[in-house]
Amino acid sequence: MSTRERIVTAAAEVIRDRGLARATTKEIARAAGLSEAALYKHFRDKTDIFLAVLAERGPTNLVAVLGALPERVGREPLTTVLRDVVLAAANVYDQAFPMAASLFAEPALLAAHRTALSERGIGPQIPSQALAAYLHAEQQIGRVSEDADPTAAAMALLGACFHRAFLGHFTEHSTDLRKFATTLIETVLAGLTPRP
Repeated sequence: MSTRERIVTAAAEVIRDRGLARATTKEIARAAGLSEAALYKHFRDKTDIFLAVLAERGPTNLVAVLGALPERVGREPLTTVLRDVVLAAANVYDQAFPMAASLFAEPALLAAHRTALSERGIGPQIPSQALAAYLHAEQQIGRVSEDADPTAAAMALLGACFHRAFLGHFTEHSTDLRKFATTLIETVLAGLTPRP
């Protein structure tokens, strides 16, 4: 395992155990068996480490699924594309929710994290923007109703995934992911499909 991989693995454990707000680079370095200075040879800051944990230790890479959306316009059934997005988003939100939730208890840390994401041109708004752009492109070629609002549909799909993650962690009861995805997509598509 490379030094970078050791850091990401250790960070995933520390952040899951303590939450992002309480996980320090000192603790991550200790868990990785490295000096704190070694972390900064591979990552700019704790935000970079957190983003690496999400990207590299996540069950499904939402970034890759979203990045492929423009190539899928008009080529695959909407149901197939939306299922891939919903499954990836639900998995990422399920993993990220307990790690990131502690940020909201620390206003200064939340502000710093928000600034760091903004400087990198990323953040939680990106998935809904990417999905809305995909749905708008499908609308342009007539596969989504001209009366539909792509932004509202994207927020409904991803918001439901986030809410599922919240409820799963809060109540400790999760719904069957495949059934959830199927029902959610059928419901949203009912409002997106052009009517004859």
